[in-house]
Formats: sequence, structure tokens, C-alpha cells
Amino acid sequence: MKIVFMGTPEFAVPILEMLNFKHDVLLVVTQPDKPVGRKKTMTQSPVKNKAIELGLPVFQPEKLTNNYQTIIDLKPNYIITAAYGQMLPKDLLDQIEAINVHGSLLPKYRGGAPIQYALFDGLEETGVTIMYMAYKMDSGDIIDQEVVPISSDDNYQSLSIKLSQVGTRLLDKVLSDIAIGKIDRIPQNVDEVTFAYTLKREDEYLSFHQTTKQVINRIRGLSPEPGAHAYIHGQIIKFYQAQKSDIIDSKATPGTVLSTKKKLVIKTLDGSVEMLIVQSPGKKQMLAKDFLNGQTIMDQGDVFIEGNE
Repeated sequence: MKIVFMGTPEFAVPILEMLNFKHDVLLVVTQPDKPVGRKKTMTQSPVKNKAIELGLPVFQPEKLTNNYQTIIDLKPNYIITAAYGQMLPKDLLDQIEAINVHGSLLPKYRGGAPIQYALFDGLEETGVTIMYMAYKMDSGDIIDQEVVPISSDDNYQSLSIKLSQVGTRLLDKVLSDIAIGKIDRIPQNVDEVTFAYTLKREDEYLSFHQTTKQVINRIRGLSPEPGAHAYIHGQIIKFYQAQKSDIIDSKATPGTVLSTKKKLVIKTLDGSVEMLIVQSPGKKQMLAKDFLNGQTIMDQGDVFIEGNE
């Protein structure tokens, strides 16, 4: 098949590789390069990096709604999308059939952050949906789905890899079925729709006025990027891995630092959490025990504030 592929993060890379191996990828559409890090270094998306490696042409419109004629002119059999990051214009969908690889069991978790929200919510399983695209976010008919278990040590990165592998295999099967005329369309049950909207800065804030499980799950969903953050003494601290702690102080306010000796333990709504991997301003990620060796940002009894500073 002649394919235009649209995707941006690492999740979409194995899918692009499979399509390039088995089909004719005419064009790769991905989000524009973005400034990353403290130095605001312009950085290409993982999909762009892979497309260049494969020798495929790349198209990076700022707003696809204003610039999609290039895709129509190629006359592909299908547009395949996987975490692209922009809505496809109605006129484009009217002219070219589009199939999406979505990282949830639709109609659950429509939107741009289904993997993160599955972790935030502490689910034990999620999945991948192959679907026809419609001009309403993730509302198209389902072609096929597969359940994927979530392990207790999964974070965003590890779960994304699992879902990408399943999605690649499932899409390959779907395209083979379509090629021989086997086409399934299952309308979504609108009564079961939930949403996982693209994350905003405030979604990365870590509130300790939640249960220990909720705090750990928020960190899992934001690791290894962008990290969950909280503020203490005007300093932003990011957290990337945590576990339940047995240190108890029922009278302490949530957010109170209960220990800075060898372990960084912070009070939660119903207990406490031990931070395992952290990052302080201007530093790289490090083990909490290394962070505590010589840090002057916090002492036992200090409190992470509720809200952004």
C-alpha cells in the first residue's frame, strides 16, 4: 500500500519501521522541531530521526489545518497515524481514509495522553486500538483491539514500549486483512467514553495531599519525561521513581519531609513515600541517596508547598 505516516514520539517509531519494511511510505509527517532543556536546544522528534535514517521525506507543518495539500497530492491509499499530536482536518479525512494506532482500549482514554492516564489511575491493564479516524477526537469505528497488562514497576517509557510493540503487530495484521477485503468496523459505545487530554504543565505537579498510591502512580506516569515536580523553599524538585515507605508520622502535614538521612521520605495523605530518583535545579537525575549527600535545599520537617510557586 501507498502510505503517508503521521507520528511524533518514540511510541510511533516501531510502527514507522514496520510500514517502511512492508509498504511504500510516501511521506512522514511529524511535529516541528522544538526547544528542549535549559539551553533550549532545537530537537527533532524521534519519528523525524527515524525517517531521516530510513531516507524518507519529512513534512513538519506548524498547523496541519492550514497546510495539508501536500498529503492529498501524493494520493496515498491510507494515512496511518500514531500519536501525531494534531487533529486531522475534515477535508483531509473526507478525501483519504485514515487509520490510527491508539494507546488505550477505546472508548476509554480518548485524547493525547492515554498511556500516562492509565498509569495515573493505577490500572492493571490497558491496550491498543486500531481504528478508523473521524473528525472528532478518537471517535472513529474500532477495527481491532488487544489487551496489554500493566506491571507494578511500569512507567510511561516501559508501558509505551509494550504498547508500541503490540500496536505495530496489530496494525500489520489489520493492513493484511484490509488487503484481502476483510474489513471490520465496530462503533464505539459513547456511554463508556472517558478522556485523557494532552498533558499541560499543571498536570506535572505532584501533590502530596493524595494517597501514597496516587503519588507513586503520578510519578510513574511522568517518568522518565517530563518528571513530576514539587516546590520547597522556592526550589523545584523533580521525582522519577518512588516506593511506599514504612516511616509513619500521622500528625505531619502531607508534603512534610520525614527523613533526609540516607532516605528521602515525604508524608502523603495516608502514609509516606520514599523517593528513589530525583533531580534538583541545574542537576541531572540521580539516586536520592546521592542527592541527599551534601544537599542544602531541605531539612527534616520542611514542607513541600501545596500548589505551584
